Amino acid sequence: MNPGAPEEAVKAVGGIIDSLKSQPLSLALVVMNLALLGLVAYIAKTASYTRDMERQEFYSAQKETQQLLAKCIDPQQLQEILKR
Repeated sequence: MNPGAPEEAVKAVGGIIDSLKSQPLSLALVVMNLALLGLVAYIAKTASYTRDMERQEFYSAQKETQQLLAKCIDPQQLQEILKR
């Protein structure tokens, strides 16, 4: 009887674990790479959140400025200026 996919996966994982036991430096490199990957993901998430907050603040400040400018201009005077 041919072994199925789960049996082959167990054999492969067992072989990987045995090779990592015999070479602890490889295990340390794998752990450090996973830690670095987690750190990069955390930094990217934090940078994305910060960028979103800055963008929201920029748009709210821009909206306030537009509202203030809209109050300073009289629409009738603007139409008269544009007709000239």
